[in-house]
Amino acid sequence: MHAGIRIPDVIFKTRVRDESIGGDNPFRWQDMTTADYFAGKRVVLFSLPGAFTPTCSTYQLPGYENGAADFAAQGIDEIYCMSVNDSYVMNKWAASQDLNNVKVIPDGSGIFTRHMGMLVQKDPEGFGVRSWRYAAVINDGVVEAWFEEPGRVDNCDHDPYGESSPETVLAWLKENNAAIAAE
Repeated sequence: MHAGIRIPDVIFKTRVRDESIGGDNPFRWQDMTTADYFAGKRVVLFSLPGAFTPTCSTYQLPGYENGAADFAAQGIDEIYCMSVNDSYVMNKWAASQDLNNVKVIPDGSGIFTRHMGMLVQKDPEGFGVRSWRYAAVINDGVVEAWFEEPGRVDNCDHDPYGESSPETVLAWLKENNAAIAAE
């Protein structure tokens, strides 16, 4: 993926809270599209190998959650976390992380991730197919900046983290916005 490339049009199968259902599980299925998430907005999307995994839960997701005001100050409308996990898992993970700023996107079948060229095998961990760790600044559905962890390969024996960190993406936004302001 490179700057200037339009992201793929896909449908995400999500579960949303609907109090009209009542009971202990007031959720219903709702199809969300790429346009629902990305059209007319400048967003940060970061994708990771799995919900509830150590690096994702300890560093990456909390870093974006806690830095949301800094991202907003740099012109970011939304921050999205994506994983090749279903909506049930993503919603439980969001609740366990007490998210208020980052929104989760379930890519349960890996369709979006495959079209982005980021689907990898993670068989040593028993994960099957998952996303390689990356982040992107996306403006109205077009990639503005791309941050991919090095060494993308199936069944990688390590999980690199740094290029897609909130600190790296925020530093790029500050530098890029300063350069635009100076023009």
